[in-house]
Amino acid sequence: MWSPILQFSMLSQLLLLLMLLPYSPTGAAPVGICYGRLANNLPPPPKVISLLKSNGISNIRIFNPDPSTLQSFAGTGINLMVGVPNEILPDLAAGGPVFAHQWLQNNIFSYIHSSQIRYIAVGNEILLKDPYYTPHVVPAMTNLYQALQTANLANSIKLSSPHAASVLSISYPPSSGTFDPDIKSFIVPFLQLLSETKSPFMVNIYPYFSYTGSSKYVSLDYALFRSHEAFQDGGLTYHNLFYASVDAFVYAMEREGFGEVPIMVTETGWPTSGGVAASVENALAYNGNVARSAVSGVGTPKRPGKGIEVYLFDLFDENGKTGKDYEKHFGIFRLDGSKVYDIKFN
Repeated sequence: MWSPILQFSMLSQLLLLLMLLPYSPTGAAPVGICYGRLANNLPPPPKVISLLKSNGISNIRIFNPDPSTLQSFAGTGINLMVGVPNEILPDLAAGGPVFAHQWLQNNIFSYIHSSQIRYIAVGNEILLKDPYYTPHVVPAMTNLYQALQTANLANSIKLSSPHAASVLSISYPPSSGTFDPDIKSFIVPFLQLLSETKSPFMVNIYPYFSYTGSSKYVSLDYALFRSHEAFQDGGLTYHNLFYASVDAFVYAMEREGFGEVPIMVTETGWPTSGGVAASVENALAYNGNVARSAVSGVGTPKRPGKGIEVYLFDLFDENGKTGKDYEKHFGIFRLDGSKVYDIKFN
């Protein structure tokens, strides 16, 4: 048996080692950024890579598997979420796992090593923008998952499909969160697949749209995490619209029997100009608070201590965006690589 003195010495050394290790909150989640490319004036990929590394950004979402973009990230150590274009889904759904395997090889893994791919986003906002493709989402995901299984990548690369917040027919209060009944035939098998594959529910959340569309009921401070007021919902206290929006999805999934499925926010942001309340100051307040929430691991009132992985939109302004003017002004960085506002990503 060890002597008390030896035991104390060993314990002291262990405590000293623990003190020297970097602190990492158990619920901390990564903060990534979306790399939108609907513009004709973006800097070349090498400068983009340099910008990302100098700012400690190691998680990027790209919206389609462009070969030159993938090649530019190869070997950089930066992790990617790669989007599958909506129009490809019918072929992936009909072609089976063999076709899905070949598609992955030809369009992604031929240009970048699989170790840099964290997520594959199968389509984007299908139900809002391209409902024609809705029946193809789950079959396409199933085939892609089986292809990843065959390649022993199903545990390291997760599959999901990002949805707009409008898939909820009721989102306020959060405890009333309910999926639109018109999509019930899609959402249940979709959630079942996420549950079986231990993949996250991906959602694009923009409190900016909620504020500008309902400013009579949603205060700017509540949307920007600056509210000194709070509202109670079933014993839970909400101080900002972001947490309330996320938890509405948690409740909605619980209603369908899938309350264990994790949530990640694949797009969120605030414009710097071009619309009501669009300013550098407000963009800094919103994105800064979202990023701090993720890295602190605080979670939401419904899921405390479980940090939400988020991807901020957008890396640069995109002058090729259509629609309202503010759509072109979500960029966090200027074209010369300097920050529009000072935000921390870790």
